[in-house]
Amino acid sequence: MRSLLETSFFVESKDRLMKQVARIQSAKMIHLHAPSTLIGILALGQLEAACLDAGFKYRRRFYPAGHHRPRDELLSIETPTTGLGIVILPEEDTWQLEDLNEEDLVRIVPLAAQVQLGAQNRIHHGALDCVIQASALASCLAPNGRRVRQIRPFSSLGLWLRGSLDTTIDPIYTAVNMHLKEEGSVRMVALPEVKTPQPNMIPGLAERRLKKLQGAWSGMDVEQRTQALSELALPCLADMTLSTPRLEELLWHRMLVGDVEVDLASQIFAAQHTWPEGLDEERLHASKLIDKWLQTGHLDLELEATG
Repeated sequence: MRSLLETSFFVESKDRLMKQVARIQSAKMIHLHAPSTLIGILALGQLEAACLDAGFKYRRRFYPAGHHRPRDELLSIETPTTGLGIVILPEEDTWQLEDLNEEDLVRIVPLAAQVQLGAQNRIHHGALDCVIQASALASCLAPNGRRVRQIRPFSSLGLWLRGSLDTTIDPIYTAVNMHLKEEGSVRMVALPEVKTPQPNMIPGLAERRLKKLQGAWSGMDVEQRTQALSELALPCLADMTLSTPRLEELLWHRMLVGDVEVDLASQIFAAQHTWPEGLDEERLHASKLIDKWLQTGHLDLELEATG
């Protein structure tokens, strides 16, 4: 793995995260808190993987997500009497680094960031969500850890679940995926190269036509592939359910890991559509899903390891 903290989008927040790493390494017990949501477990799993690989003692607790709490109820997480409390707060607004204060608890919140992209290295602004921060922490705590490496490919999926891609291209999401591809954690492929994508992800997509295209794809040149995929996507553009940036990612930039035939966006889609509604059911489901994820490297209770 290549260090995320050495990338341009972590330049401003690197010192803060390294202080968090030092606090975690010196703690006798780590108390992990996250909302019982999909994005909550994506961040929590990164830290749990590091704790398991590095041999740190830890406890996991899920707190009710915002939709389970009254609007005027403030989230209250008590500082543990022994050990270090880490609270993952993906529902917070994006913070400016200078507005954060040191506290007894380690608070992981979305942070404003900037990244240089393109041939001219133009500066683009975005946010470091809780998942990518947790991934960066994990890689520092257990850089050669088996579990940390196994779930590393999911590092950008917290950004995928945020709303920024619903309006425009997310520069941090793009930069993180470039990083994951260059270090070899994921392969980027077009939709026809995914053997078993989750159906119904793209409104208006003709599934039969996609299957025919999958069969012919290997015999096409670049120009033919571009033309065929553009024609496949044409009816989807009339549907306003998906933004153009999301549609482009789903058509051209599917992430695959090893020999697994289901891409990461499909795994996220399936997880979203099997998520329970009740608080108790949500907590139990989140706990089962994260255990399975740490065991197999797949964010799907039904998907077995194949690579």
